[in-house]
Formats: sequence, structure tokens, C-alpha cells
Amino acid sequence: MLRKNIFIIPLAVALLNACVTSKENKQSPVNNFVDENFSNGEKMLKLQLADADQKFSASNGAYPRTTDKNGKLVTTSMYDWTPGFFPGNLWYAYEYSKDEALKKEALRWTEKMEPLKNFTEHHDLGFMMYCSYGNAYRLTHNAAYKDILVQSARSLATRFDPRVGSIKSWNRFASWHGNKTYYYPVIVDNLMNLELLFFASKASGDPSFKNIAITHALNAMKNQVRSDYSTYHVVCYDSASSSVVGRETAQGYADNSTWARGQAWAIYGFTMIYRFTKDPQFLKTAEGLADYYVHNKNLPADKIPYWDFNIGQPGYTPGIKSNALNVKPPYRDASAAAITASALLELSGYVGGQKAGEYKQFAIATLESLAGPQYRAKANTNGNFMLMHSVGSIPHNNEIDVPLVYADYYFLEALLRYRKIARNEKLFEE
Repeated sequence: MLRKNIFIIPLAVALLNACVTSKENKQSPVNNFVDENFSNGEKMLKLQLADADQKFSASNGAYPRTTDKNGKLVTTSMYDWTPGFFPGNLWYAYEYSKDEALKKEALRWTEKMEPLKNFTEHHDLGFMMYCSYGNAYRLTHNAAYKDILVQSARSLATRFDPRVGSIKSWNRFASWHGNKTYYYPVIVDNLMNLELLFFASKASGDPSFKNIAITHALNAMKNQVRSDYSTYHVVCYDSASSSVVGRETAQGYADNSTWARGQAWAIYGFTMIYRFTKDPQFLKTAEGLADYYVHNKNLPADKIPYWDFNIGQPGYTPGIKSNALNVKPPYRDASAAAITASALLELSGYVGGQKAGEYKQFAIATLESLAGPQYRAKANTNGNFMLMHSVGSIPHNNEIDVPLVYADYYFLEALLRYRKIARNEKLFEE
């Protein structure tokens, strides 16, 4: 009997300690912060669902995107670049809460998008399909979703020209200077769509998808990233000669300025590319891009950037047709902040020493700002989007100081990453 107690007592102590640790973990500041934000987010998503259902059209869909001047929900066609974020938000909310009602809605809004697997009119299939079906497959392991993603990658790959070595973003781009139209523009946002290609190679065993992604990334690193690790928004190519014929902006302040969300896309994009390739040149690029953003003298103290890092500065002049000439207030862009926070949490796991802590703490400070009353909306306001104060495109006079569905998406993603890091969990499945 005595020998049994020797084993029972330590076991009981271990179980007690585990219970105490579990209780402490649930009550940790990180979990309290994430719990509170997801609780608020789920409430708003459910309210937004009711509005979205009223607006949905079977002919082209109607996916939440922003609000009008009265704060009412504005939707967009599923053929635009943003529809995947709304089902993505539902998937993230389900991942956190395990609420089956949210899963049902995530499935419903994802499966409406299946026709897009054959869409080839622009480059945004990664945003459209990986944020929706990618999360659906990750959380359900439904083989049919994998097949849809692989077919979506095939469609995206049709926009790659091996002579240029890049995926064409738009079919045409008219310069804000009013003197040129380009027919092979490549925007920095395009880096985000490469995740779909990397996934498709792994899922299908076809290396061509990964090869396209790497070739595109190398050209972006060469032609889109400046020597100080700021970024050009649009690089325009001649498809016959493969030469660069223009470096301009579409959504930034000036051709030579640094559009905040473009820099965020680049940080996130090259971090993700390193995840799939483990090529140190991509990690070096991601770090340089991150350092430019994190240490930028024009970044406000609350870490939420102005929509461009060079607004109104000497040497930076908008094109004569750009609405940036008419906009004086230096609007913030919460979407750029959310994207960057999510990216830096991942990047902090790939770098060592002091820099890892610096990136992580910067991301946390950004999330705390976004979760504060200046940026996070209350239920039944803001079209039931979570975050306020984002900017779509000031040069186009479009979506200025409004909520944007993708700001919410990367905010939720960053919160999930923050919780996983605090629990010493892996951010990604092997």
C-alpha cells in the first residue's frame, strides 16, 4: 500500500498543478484580451450576416465590403477582389469559438464562391479563394475544397507570362499622370496571392505552381523593393522584352512614395514566401521591409500609419489626375496596421534575439491600439465592421476613412496568432 502512495501522491500533485496552470492560462491577460475582442467581433459578425443576407443576389453575390456615408453596409460582387474576406472572418470566428452556427454560415458564404475557381480576369484569386476556401479546407479537411483551391491556382497561373516572370495583376493601368496606359502592370499586393500557388503545389504534387510563385517573388524583390526597403506600388513591364517600362502608384500618394498598405502587403508577402521556401534572401527582404515600417519617423506613436508614409513631403508629387492632390487630412489606415501586426507575429518566429522580441512587441502594441475606442467600433455602428478608420484608395476618391472588410480579417488573424504564440502553439500545420 505504501508503494502505491509513492506514485499516487506525485500524480495528484501534477494533476493539481495542471489544473492551476490551465486556470491561470484561461485568465491570462492575453486570453482576456483576445476573448474580449472575439466576443465583440462575433456579435458584430452575426449582426452583419443579417444585413448581408438581405442584400445578397444570386446573379453576382453581395459580399460585405465597407459602409456608405450614412454608415450603412455596402456590399460588392463576388467577382471583385474582396469577397473572400467575409467568409474568412466567419471561419476565424468559428476557429476561436467553435460555434457551429458560425461554421454553418462560413460554409454557406464560402460555397457560394465556387464558380470563381475558373475566374481569370484579374490576379486576386488568392484573396478571393484562399481566405475563404483555404480556411474552409484548413478547418474541415474536406477534400472537395482542396480540389477547388487547386483549380483556382490553375486559373491564377494563366496570368503568368514566363517571358516577364511575373503574374499580371490588372489587364490595364492608366497612369495618374494622364500620359500612359500600361498593359502588364504588377502590383505589390500580388505577393499575397502566391500563398494559393504554394498551397496548390503541396496539395497536388505539381511543382509548377511553386515555381511560378518563386519566380514572381524574385522579380518583385528585384523590381518592386527599393534599396531602403520601401516599395513601389505598381511595376509595369513590356511583355515582349520583359523590361520594366514604368514604376508608378495606383493607390499611394506619389510614384516614389511608400503607400502604407503596399508596404504591409510586402512585409506579409515576403514573410509568407520565406515560410514556404526557407530561402534566406526572402527572410532578409521581409526583415528590411519590416524595419522600414517599424522604425519609420512618420509612423504615429499608436502604430497606426497614415495611408502613405510621404504625404505632402518635399520631393513627392501626385499625378495630375490623382485625387491625392485634393485631400489634405493625413488619414490613418487601420487595414495596413492589422496586416502588419499579423505579418510581424509570424516574422518574429523566424528571426532571432532582440529583433524577434521587437517585432512581437510592435505587433502587440498595434493590436492594443486597434482594440482601443479610437479604432474599434461598437455593435450596431460602423456597418457592424469591427475596425474604423481605414482607407481604400484616396487617389481614386474611394473608401476614405471607412471600415474595410479586410481590415477585420487581418485583425482577427493577428489575434489568433497572438493567442497561439502565447500558448507556444505552432502558427501553421506542417
